[in-house]
Amino acid sequence: MTPVDLVHKEKIIRSAEIAADLASHYGASLVLVGVIGGPPGALAYDTSEYDRQLATFAAEVGAKAGIEVQSQTIVSPDPAAELDSRIAEAAKELEADLVVMASHKPGLLEYILPSHAGRLAAHSALSMFVVR
Repeated sequence: MTPVDLVHKEKIIRSAEIAADLASHYGASLVLVGVIGGPPGALAYDTSEYDRQLATFAAEVGAKAGIEVQSQTIVSPDPAAELDSRIAEAAKELEADLVVMASHKPGLLEYILPSHAGRLAAHSALSMFVVR
């Protein structure tokens, strides 16, 4: 499973491509998961539009790796506060063996507030592969 934020597609593309490569190499399935707030948002006027964009991105990632990649949209009333728990819940529901997740280069702020990937790696039972 790979969490994605389509608003920052250029920053998370590497983690999606690495996840697809791993899935291809090991014969595993891959699901890209997007957690969004209630529409309208920066990318989509409703949830079905976001679903379509996420599915298109999943198809692009899968085509490049030569595999089928699925997508799943999760709607949250407060994605900033619930992102970690929603990702953990999705991984459990999907029975994900590995979560491949993008993270930014750590800076001063991470001494106070860890990244979502760092927090999940440190405080959940998920197997994590964090990509910078």
